[in-house]
Amino acid sequence: MASRSSRRQFVAGTAAGAISGTFLPGLPPVTADEARKTSEIVRFGSGIESLVRLIEETPREKLLEKTAAEIHAGRSYREVLAALLLAGIRNVQPRPSVGFKFHCVLVVNSCHLASLSGPDEDRWLPIFWALDYFKSSQADEARRSGWKMKPIRESLVPDALHAKQMFVEAMETWDVEKADAATAGLVRTAGATEVFNLFAQYAARDYRSIGHKAIYLANSWRALQVIGWEFAEPVLRSLAFALLNHSGESRPDQSNHKADLPWRKNAELLERIPENWLNGKADSGLTASLIDSARSASETDLSVVAAEGLKAGVSPQSIWDAAFVGAGELLMKQPGIIGLHGLTTANAVHYLYSNVRSTELRQRLLLQGCSFGPMFRESAKGRGKLADRSISIFERHDGPDASLESVLQEISKDRTRAAGMAHAYLSGGGSAYELIAAARRLLFLKGRDAHDYKFSSAVLEDYEHVSPAWRDRFLALSVFNLKGSGHSDSGIVQRTRAALDG
Repeated sequence: MASRSSRRQFVAGTAAGAISGTFLPGLPPVTADEARKTSEIVRFGSGIESLVRLIEETPREKLLEKTAAEIHAGRSYREVLAALLLAGIRNVQPRPSVGFKFHCVLVVNSCHLASLSGPDEDRWLPIFWALDYFKSSQADEARRSGWKMKPIRESLVPDALHAKQMFVEAMETWDVEKADAATAGLVRTAGATEVFNLFAQYAARDYRSIGHKAIYLANSWRALQVIGWEFAEPVLRSLAFALLNHSGESRPDQSNHKADLPWRKNAELLERIPENWLNGKADSGLTASLIDSARSASETDLSVVAAEGLKAGVSPQSIWDAAFVGAGELLMKQPGIIGLHGLTTANAVHYLYSNVRSTELRQRLLLQGCSFGPMFRESAKGRGKLADRSISIFERHDGPDASLESVLQEISKDRTRAAGMAHAYLSGGGSAYELIAAARRLLFLKGRDAHDYKFSSAVLEDYEHVSPAWRDRFLALSVFNLKGSGHSDSGIVQRTRAALDG
């Protein structure tokens, strides 16, 4: 097994330093403090609108150069991040699905999280990748519909006294126009925390768009905490439009569509949960039972098992462990678009659960996090047979001792073997944080689409959200959608360097 010093050398060298130690020598470094800073907010009056227009109007082949020039002239990281998000909001709609081209919006916070985790001198790279990606989404929307966000109809915007009631009524009845006006009224009159809690009631209530509604709320909310609340109105108008996305039913609240049923059924289970539910004890046995049940149980049956576990005094953490590891196992059974979204959705629902105020809503989100597992399983089956693999592979490891270098190399060759090697590396004393750091650096080099950034940011963050007893297995499962050292470079590094050098 590799020594700790050799692992450090690899993280700093082979996996991360393939381009002479820095990706972006032509740009000023962004410090972690600047990226996190939220006390100073960017205002439209300070010129952010002109930067948004620059991003919107500049041809794709020139955008990186022009953005680099703006940064050299004094534009901050937060200004660029805000302009990038707003450009996506104004030019790409979350229809017909809250996904596909709309990933240019969903991925902004994921790229920001990647930037936070990278070294200061490389912190711009994920943001430049997202700028380039936005242009492809903008072009896609232009080809499809030419849609752009319209100004709010001011005559419909409610006052402070009626904004909340109007918003709730609109969301309950799936009334898009009413929700649009109510959202504007809310943002202008209510506190940010209250607004978040209202939106959280609807972000995970249905399975349409395979979890992207919850992902959008979590990611947009986190992005707003960085760029400033003064940008909330257009962002949350877009979010409300996304949460009301549906097809085939004029009024989903009056139908029995399968996508809506678990949320309603889970509300009925809340009476089983005791008042001291947060004081339960960890129970790996229930975690294992939930993971096993998720392989065949229905979405409503699984949440019943979870509710009964809470009633019996089991900690909510043991249920979240099952949601995370079970989603990882599904990805192992069928690597690809459905499986990876099971994990990014678990990340988003857990974020909502961790930040909402209402006890009943927290409980319902916990149960919904369980229900999503079987729903993703059935969606995956619709794409093909699931492989006969499970987390039992971690009970054995055939082959040489695993080093960090060998794990990252094997990801590019045989992901199943790489998962076993990753678990052997971790259980043998290897550093999870060095593996995470190396995976993030490889993402900088080799990430090719929005899912690479969304998945990596979610899963590597969720390592800390899983109990120590399950963490090694969870992180080992992530190799089924991570980049390995043998994957080809994305090309964005070279393009960015060329733009800066020009």
